[in-house]
Amino acid sequence: MTSNNRIYSLDLKHNGVPANFVIKTMEEIDRQLGGIADTPHRHNYYTVIWPVNATGKHIIDFKEYPILPHQIFFVSPGQVHQIITDPNPTGYVILFTPEFLDKNSIRNDFISNLRLFRKSDETPPLPLNKHLVGKLKPFADQMLLAFGAPKELSLETIGAYLKLFLIECNGNCSSSPETNTQNMEVGKMLVKSFKGIIEAHFTKWHQVKDYADALNVTPNYLNEVIKSALHISAKDFIQDRLILEAKRIAIFTEKSSKEIGFELGFEDPSHFSKFFKSNTGQSLQSFKENIAQPVV
Repeated sequence: MTSNNRIYSLDLKHNGVPANFVIKTMEEIDRQLGGIADTPHRHNYYTVIWPVNATGKHIIDFKEYPILPHQIFFVSPGQVHQIITDPNPTGYVILFTPEFLDKNSIRNDFISNLRLFRKSDETPPLPLNKHLVGKLKPFADQMLLAFGAPKELSLETIGAYLKLFLIECNGNCSSSPETNTQNMEVGKMLVKSFKGIIEAHFTKWHQVKDYADALNVTPNYLNEVIKSALHISAKDFIQDRLILEAKRIAIFTEKSSKEIGFELGFEDPSHFSKFFKSNTGQSLQSFKENIAQPVV
């Protein structure tokens, strides 16, 4: 892995060929870090963290989750995260790029159709019961074995086990599958489209009406569906995405509050400052200073 301004990328070669995949044990990573605390950073690849016997905390997009045994975290490219574990953790860390999926004949929409990886909203871990641990551990061990002793078609082997691993996790995701009725299916597709359009336009569109018009529904209907599915209003979801991006830019660049506001579509710097403070309870400068303090 390499980092540039705390944005990490995979640059590993496997049998002399770029692999776009890494699997390591948490013990190995702990030894490599030598007791040095992790710092907030981003990846340009997907990350799966499975603590088998570990405790601590995992901060994802500025929200803190406890690290507990047999709870798997799924982190998407671009998310800011920081792992702080107590001494001697054990478990698995799996890293892979979209290119790895493509090279192993895993469809482009495979990840987006899972309920595991999220770009900007809550990303709690997936708790595992004993039955699921028993099903997933052989997949992780086979990936670790194939990665550690590469042979012909070993990456294809890893790809097959990775897909099985993710499918098994998705089938047990705490977000239960939607009831198979026409209304629920329409609602599910609307939520997915809403999230996709937000990622493309949130720096320009700040009103629910903008998204409702693009989705050919009324603002009231869009808000009703989003609130039912995500337990948050469409307006709050849009505002949360803006705040998250403001925080990401603030800690990864030297841009001023005024520059960040302009980048996020606020023409009036004072409006952005008020917006940030009203949604977080602190100024952007205070946020940056608090993040800069060492985590203990």
